[in-house]
Amino acid sequence: MKIRKLIVTLLSAVMMISCVTPLSSAAYNFTPYVSDGEGGTKPINIYSEAVYMVNTDTGDVIVDINADEARVPASLTKIMTAVVCLEHFKDDPDKMKTEFVHGDNTAFDELYGTGASTADIRPFEDVCYYDLLCALMLPSSCEAANIIALNLSDSIPHFCDMMNEEAEKIGMENSHFSNAHGLFANKNYSTCRDMAKLTQYAYDNFPAFAEIVAKPTYNLPVTDDHPDGTMIVNTNEMLDETSEYYYSPVKGVKTGTLDEAGRCLVTAASLNGKNYMIVTMGAPLYKEGTDEPVMYSMKDHKALYQWAFYHLVETDFINVNSEVTDVKVEFAEEGDSVNLKPADGFKRDWPDNIELKDIKQSITLAENVVAPVYEGDKLGKLTLSYNGEELASVDLIATNSVARSETDAKMRVAKSFFSSKEFKLCVGGIIFLFAAYTSVFIYKLQHKYVKRPVKDDDEYDDYDE
Repeated sequence: MKIRKLIVTLLSAVMMISCVTPLSSAAYNFTPYVSDGEGGTKPINIYSEAVYMVNTDTGDVIVDINADEARVPASLTKIMTAVVCLEHFKDDPDKMKTEFVHGDNTAFDELYGTGASTADIRPFEDVCYYDLLCALMLPSSCEAANIIALNLSDSIPHFCDMMNEEAEKIGMENSHFSNAHGLFANKNYSTCRDMAKLTQYAYDNFPAFAEIVAKPTYNLPVTDDHPDGTMIVNTNEMLDETSEYYYSPVKGVKTGTLDEAGRCLVTAASLNGKNYMIVTMGAPLYKEGTDEPVMYSMKDHKALYQWAFYHLVETDFINVNSEVTDVKVEFAEEGDSVNLKPADGFKRDWPDNIELKDIKQSITLAENVVAPVYEGDKLGKLTLSYNGEELASVDLIATNSVARSETDAKMRVAKSFFSSKEFKLCVGGIIFLFAAYTSVFIYKLQHKYVKRPVKDDDEYDDYDE
């Protein structure tokens, strides 16, 4: 009997597991908007060809436009160069500020005549690693990138191997690096999503990274080549209070510009306890029809942040304490069902111009649930969707335990047996055998009492005796 109970319990558990999935949230791609001035809204004009915006508190993807399309990252490449350097020093600012290196002509020769961005570091000028990182990330110094690469490895190709190993470790699935500075080269590519992964990794692991990328300006110290020092300025004008592109919630991160790449930009911003990151690639370099440079990437970021901070509302879609539905339970000692509730709550940013009544809810319940049921058992799934796209799926679990009635189980088994095909075949077989046996018995019985005829020769023999 104990073995039989165990088998029933195990079968019930397998069935429950196969019918549900854990909490999951789909990446819903919203259309950013602004007021149209007439009480309605209109879509924001996005200039960048690829956009990835994520809520860094929750991981919810807010905007995804060609986010997995491999593109030329330009100087966004330098974020990876910085990460390899920070990994080498285990994010030890004191060590980075006290270890000085320089670059020989190898670090500079390929840059001459290219118009590459620079911090005016000279060949053989001693600079500490911290200052190299500031030069790398603020004015986007290409010589700083090569100096770091050639001092942390024996060659640029070897350093690129280190960059690609780091990319694989971080999970950048569609990226490859061929140099340390991001000037155009074959097989130097990445995606908006991968760059977001890289930047988030840098924030999560290296406090010095967050410190450096948030600086609007920085003063490189006095050297023999620069007796007055050098003030370097961040190319990210969203940090510059005097710029038309300034936006105070932005805390960094990096610009990138190439003819082949357009304007690229990674930023992170915080306001009123909400945190977002945006990566864009492929914004135009100039105002249409002119040679007037316009920071369209920064226009995109500012517009997206303003929309997110003021029009996205954290909305509670599923309350973990709400009772959703009941599911029928076979062989229950009391009652015939158990109440279900969500295993987890679900909330996320939601645009204030989309009504919650437009979100559809569907429930899938496990079939043939058999007692005993224990509180917390997964017995269903609740799915939310909007406009045909899934938002989330949450397991539904039992709110209480349900004991098994052995009497009901035995009676159900007995009833099911007597109405089963097997039982009917068995009864039919017995009836057939009984009928056959009866027929044979009667046949033999009839022949036993039939009088046997006497032959003539036997009669004469009797008289002779």
